[in-house]
Amino acid sequence: MIKLTMRTPNASRGSASSKRLRRAALLALATLISAAAPPAQAGEWSEPAVVRRDVQPLVSYRAQLDGEFLVVRADHEEGWHTCAMDNKVRAEEKLAGKRSLGIDAPTEIDVAQGLELAGGWRQSSPKDFSKPELRWFTWGFEESALFVAKVRRTGDGPAQISVRGQACSETSCQNIDVALPLSLASWNNGATASGIDFEKLIAVREAEDASGARGDN
Repeated sequence: MIKLTMRTPNASRGSASSKRLRRAALLALATLISAAAPPAQAGEWSEPAVVRRDVQPLVSYRAQLDGEFLVVRADHEEGWHTCAMDNKVRAEEKLAGKRSLGIDAPTEIDVAQGLELAGGWRQSSPKDFSKPELRWFTWGFEESALFVAKVRRTGDGPAQISVRGQACSETSCQNIDVALPLSLASWNNGATASGIDFEKLIAVREAEDASGARGDN
């Protein structure tokens, strides 16, 4: 007499297979969602601070947080320029100890009230306005310029960004001393910087760097 034996499916094997399929489906879905998600966005620009001579605007400044970086933008009116952050270093290097008619004030930016610097400044490549025949050396910016530095959070803010320097034309200069309040409420300092083209920026030179930086922009 022949006996027939019926085998039932292995329940544990089927359960493991189903789990693997679900896991693969979830991974594929997460990949699709990640690919469709919009890129990280920089924070909102602050309200502009406008430098004027009487009623005439000369240059305006705005500030923004982009990832872990603070960005300060300067927009100049036609015929006006401001000086590089390392203008004094550059001029003293060219003078090599000789006397000069004077050195235009460099752009200075300070951060406070919830932010502090966590790295050195970078700036747009400055234009050479020098007049070597007069032993007058200066570098600066027309139209628009960016200043960028890594920052860290130290409080709730709003942060205070202070900008000082000079705005100059061919015939005169105007002192700059403005403040930019900047909200930290929605700042995501863990995000990747999305709007900064670092290839168009150069490191601001310090006094001790000048001897090894001859020939830089």
